[in-house]
Amino acid sequence: MLIIIFLTFILFTSGHSYNWSDLDIPVEHSIYFFTNNPSIHIQCLHDKDQCPYYEQAKNLPSSDIACWGYENNCKNNASLIQCPDDSRGWTTSKEKQIYEFWRTADFGYISEKRNELREFCSPSPSSSLECVDHLRFCRAKNIFIDFRHTQTSKHHDRYREDILKPGDIGGYCKLNHEDLRKNGDHKSPLQSWFSELQVFKEINETDSFSCDLTITKPTIMIKLDSGYNMYHHFCDFINLYISQHMNNTFTKDIQIIFWDTSNNDYWSFFSPTWNAFTSNRLIHIKEFEGKRVCFENVIFSFLARMFYGFYYNMPLIPGCSQTSLFRSFQQYIIHRLHIPQLGPLKSNQVRITLLNRTTQFRQILNVNEIVEHLRNVSTNGNNDYSINVVDYNAHMPFIQQLNITHNTDIFMGMHGAGLTHLLFLPDWATIFEIHNCEDKDCYNDLARLRGVKYFTWENEGKAYPQDEGKHPTLGTPHKKFTNYAFDKYEFTRIVRKMVKYVKEHPAYRAAKRMKYSPPPTLDIQQQNTKTSKVEF
Repeated sequence: MLIIIFLTFILFTSGHSYNWSDLDIPVEHSIYFFTNNPSIHIQCLHDKDQCPYYEQAKNLPSSDIACWGYENNCKNNASLIQCPDDSRGWTTSKEKQIYEFWRTADFGYISEKRNELREFCSPSPSSSLECVDHLRFCRAKNIFIDFRHTQTSKHHDRYREDILKPGDIGGYCKLNHEDLRKNGDHKSPLQSWFSELQVFKEINETDSFSCDLTITKPTIMIKLDSGYNMYHHFCDFINLYISQHMNNTFTKDIQIIFWDTSNNDYWSFFSPTWNAFTSNRLIHIKEFEGKRVCFENVIFSFLARMFYGFYYNMPLIPGCSQTSLFRSFQQYIIHRLHIPQLGPLKSNQVRITLLNRTTQFRQILNVNEIVEHLRNVSTNGNNDYSINVVDYNAHMPFIQQLNITHNTDIFMGMHGAGLTHLLFLPDWATIFEIHNCEDKDCYNDLARLRGVKYFTWENEGKAYPQDEGKHPTLGTPHKKFTNYAFDKYEFTRIVRKMVKYVKEHPAYRAAKRMKYSPPPTLDIQQQNTKTSKVEF
């Protein structure tokens, strides 16, 4: 007889304090977290000396205000979105334009997916499986996976879709076979979990099954797009973050498992980012080969290349920018990786970082001439910016790169995955994709999602390609496969526009006031508080 022990996770009991170090969220996020976790809110109020969010818990706003945007009664949705430009025919009104941007690119996406969530295997009494449409995200309780047929040690294909045979995954619940079958229309390694769940087995009291290993920690399964390209790997990370919101799970005491069907080891230059999600060792499913494994609580994460997903294949409405979701993702990563913000500078200098590629293609041929000219202009023009030229290569640790990026006001670079760093710029920053090489939407869209101002080269007559560029495999002309020189005066003109934008940005001015304004002083004679004049 199958015996499955169903454990109910109790957030706290009398005499036991919540583990606040495993929560570790930005203070700004704590009010939203407490709204969605009222029992932990009460625990924080009880743990006044231990809870780092006590002040936020004590002064918690009403639930319709202290919310992410996907909660049923939330009035705080679309709070950051700006749609100053036309939707170019995508919508018929400004209200619909804002709503569609929120629905497809902000927390509205999570609201929609939460409404899709339904049972595919009804609990009876302890196991369960529920998913959104097309099985793009699922979560289950007390299920087993039999890895005795996977043969990961014999393969190098990361995305095999046939490693589980009928009955290799299942649970003690009532399966809706027809509904499961109908949701296989997005079957693909990085778009759906249908390949793995289509062989789900409904087991009953007469079946017998024993586990070689039981994982009791909350677990997240994830298939990775790429560990080598920052643009694609952070598509993995943003979808993992969205999955946390779907499940209201933000503790770092979770187990992350790579669903990689090969024998290849995971390596990524960007692997320190995992420390923002878990304090535990990452596991590859090849470690389970030959074993039957039971999972008490498991999530099958959103994937990097879903139809209408984040941010790859995203149908982004024109005319809008700035989502709360991408801003919160930036805050979450920056906070958990302990990246400080050291600016704005009191000297009134804007911090410019020029990402100088040393790869075969898309180099700036006259980079030294441009930088020297910019520095001369800045010195003669009241020294209003400083320039740091960097090469984000494998010799510079990723955390060091994030420290530089987050402390940059203007980030500049040629088209390439390194521009994904724009996700971690401060709110007032700008991104200058010096030349988009005819891929005009990629980083412009990412900048719109993050809410930083995007600039690119405006006068093709003043950009000088080394040659026409040829695709390395097709042999056809291609703008990405050559190097460029640029007119230094045109370059400086664009930089001037960006400097002006940064200095006039309300968030830049507010951050500067907060950092450099002296604390209020008490005038003893008048017995009231006065603030001395701030001199920048």
